[in-house]
Amino acid sequence: MVRQPFIQLHNVVKRYKTAAGDLMALKNVNAEIERGEFVGIIGKSGAGKSTLVNMVTGVDRLTSGEVVVDGTSVHRLNENQMALWRGLNIGVVYQSFELLPTLSLIDNVTLPMDFCGLYHPRKSQERARQLLIQVGLEEHMRKPPTKISGGQQQRVAIARALANDPPLVVADEPTGNLDSATAEGIFQLFESLVGEGKTIVMVTHDQSLVGQFSRVLRIADGEIVDERVN
Repeated sequence: MVRQPFIQLHNVVKRYKTAAGDLMALKNVNAEIERGEFVGIIGKSGAGKSTLVNMVTGVDRLTSGEVVVDGTSVHRLNENQMALWRGLNIGVVYQSFELLPTLSLIDNVTLPMDFCGLYHPRKSQERARQLLIQVGLEEHMRKPPTKISGGQQQRVAIARALANDPPLVVADEPTGNLDSATAEGIFQLFESLVGEGKTIVMVTHDQSLVGQFSRVLRIADGEIVDERVN
């Protein structure tokens, strides 16, 4: 039996209709990502980086082509199937953290468990506590996000992304709003997760990070123009 890559993109096209005409955000993109890789998707603003990862996570629908993640044809799922599949299989980390300000840190982390019908009062709280310990924030777990720093909020967002123990973590410019020292700490946290067997796909425009990924896909004008293995 031939082993399939963990993530496969075949001839992926994304076209947006605008008042000025069709905008080609992705042009016949082909890529494969193996399980356990730490892949950086690098490119300038507007190059198509976020659109590409939105195809992988199913946040946006492709115009044509195929996206397969761990044997699941993402593009064939309906909205309800997509939401549940994403909740169980992908942890998404955003640049703007997207934490709920009215909830404590620990309750923010348990949200994905609740969403996927996996919430158990004692076990889920303990799982969330262990994740906050892992990211170094146990002492703050009862605070709301507004009472901690931006770097700490990003750590909570990573803990939340790990709530359902997904095999894949997708991070869209996760260090974009952070100072360099804090960003390096977040990057080291991602590296430790790769060491635990997670696959991480990270979008960034920061060229200084290129050498820290296991592989880099460089995108420009909606096309992968270069691929580098470190």
